Amino acid sequence: MKRFIPNASFILLATLILTSCFYSEAQKCRPSGRIRGKKAPPGQCNQENDSDCCKEGKMYTTYECSPPMSSNTKAYLTLNSFQKGGDGGGPSECDNQYHSDDTPVVALSTGWFNHKSRCLHNITISGNGRSVVAMVVDQCDSRKGCDAEHDYQPPCPNNIVDASKAVWKALGVPLNEWGGLDITWSDA
Repeated sequence: MKRFIPNASFILLATLILTSCFYSEAQKCRPSGRIRGKKAPPGQCNQENDSDCCKEGKMYTTYECSPPMSSNTKAYLTLNSFQKGGDGGGPSECDNQYHSDDTPVVALSTGWFNHKSRCLHNITISGNGRSVVAMVVDQCDSRKGCDAEHDYQPPCPNNIVDASKAVWKALGVPLNEWGGLDITWSDA
């Protein structure tokens, strides 16, 4: 019986294939496109909580996905008001309701929102040495923006947990630091 002994060409080919598989796995979430910013009509972009308004002609990157999930998914926490008249725009996508700033609720970037699969489910957010449980009530749209439906705000980056004031309070973040914080999160 003849034994198979791999030669250098075979080993190189196998290494390239495996490397390619791992590289493409790590590169799962790539930009899906770009949209051109439009200037909001007067009074149409709510800048509460330092929300950005689209800039005329600026190109904004869009995503259909978010980074892969883990037991401690890295994300960026932003501040949003889910109340009527707040910078979140209309009612929440999950339940067509508004939510008090005193209730721990969040919107997730499009990929993590996953076609409403996390609607009204709790997640655990960890940051600033503390943790809080919050309910997912909305999507922070990474695919669209700069229109009336999105309050003339740009598309969300693909790694956002957009949180109510109650979440920021529970994490013990000083008020003057609200707006952006590196966090981890997981399904509760």
